Amino acid sequence: MFIGENLTNLRIMHGYSRKQLSDMLHITEQAVWQYENNYTSPKLQIVNQLKSIFHVKSKYFYHQDVLKRYFSTGNIPVMNIAYRSKLRNVISKTEAEAKHMEYLDSFINYITTHLSIPTQKIIQLRDEVIHYLNSTLDERTQQISNVAKLARKRLGLRNDTNDDVMFLIEKNGAFIFEKSIGEEIDAYSLWTEKQRPFIVLGNRKHSAVRRNFDLAHELGHLLLHYKVEFTHLDGKEHKNMEDEANLFAGAFLLPKEDFLEDLNTISFVTNPDAYLDLKKKWKVSLQVLGYRAAHLGIMDAKKHRNFYASLHRKGYLKREPLDDLLPIQKPQKIKSIIDLIAKKGIIDIHKMLERDWMVEIDFLHRLTGIDKGFFTNYLVMDQDFELVHVNNITSVVQKKNG
Repeated sequence: MFIGENLTNLRIMHGYSRKQLSDMLHITEQAVWQYENNYTSPKLQIVNQLKSIFHVKSKYFYHQDVLKRYFSTGNIPVMNIAYRSKLRNVISKTEAEAKHMEYLDSFINYITTHLSIPTQKIIQLRDEVIHYLNSTLDERTQQISNVAKLARKRLGLRNDTNDDVMFLIEKNGAFIFEKSIGEEIDAYSLWTEKQRPFIVLGNRKHSAVRRNFDLAHELGHLLLHYKVEFTHLDGKEHKNMEDEANLFAGAFLLPKEDFLEDLNTISFVTNPDAYLDLKKKWKVSLQVLGYRAAHLGIMDAKKHRNFYASLHRKGYLKREPLDDLLPIQKPQKIKSIIDLIAKKGIIDIHKMLERDWMVEIDFLHRLTGIDKGFFTNYLVMDQDFELVHVNNITSVVQKKNG
């Protein structure tokens, strides 16, 4: 029997309205409504179209889907997702991203079922931050600076580089994914009700420095804004949260003492080109370097305006020098887990696709942001006919004949 809820979940995750899906299927919107609410079952031709649109197996629509089997209802608190301002008021978009998070949470539950994962340091760090924020008398700017300094220390970052920032945030407990989330949003983050921290990064970033800032910005939300109901904030309140995350990102990526030492080597502080060596060292944009220098008092307001005007005049607000040369960090944690469970025989990737998830590789690629070739490699490994045994047999035969 066709399960309409499975279709609803897929449609929402992909961001389609019933009208949009009906147009793709060349049927009425009413028909889609009937499928989703189990009043009628689609014919085989429609099912084949649906499986092509959503990259699932036909049987996906006739069995309990992964959200029923691997997701804990209510674990994704939509109001706590730290969206940027342009996205948070677009209901269809927020619904789609929340549903995507449900599928991601299900996927992590699935691949970690048989793994023992220790208490994550990022949870301990968040609790330490909450205790500090609730007990300190420091003004807010100083609080954020102190939290950024604490975060670098607890996550294990050296104070002279950001080369391992993605790796260490993942290692210490965050689950980071890439996704096509449009031009209107850079990234978003969330703590689930079961204390799992997510960061979702847009995959359209054009530079390593923008990627690093997005990552640090979302870490700021995770540490500073735990349980904040973003959907209930007005424009001014939301802007304040974004400003705080930006301030955190600057302080986190450019630790005060070490960065001030670097600034001593800059002769012309209003010239963006003078900061190129620091951009290469810290993997941070010229714009952020200038903002941080101004925040630390190296440039007064007038000099900072001149610095920014120079950025604009040189065209650096669109594209900066070195953007094409600095490698972009990509999430590796989920790939490492999949590699472990596949090689240990804990989960068979072919069975995962065919039986457990009932989806195509394209589905997992869209869900996780991981290249399709990564999953395909394990299917090729599954088809290895263990020819090493043939070699062993050949050796035995040769010895007998000898």
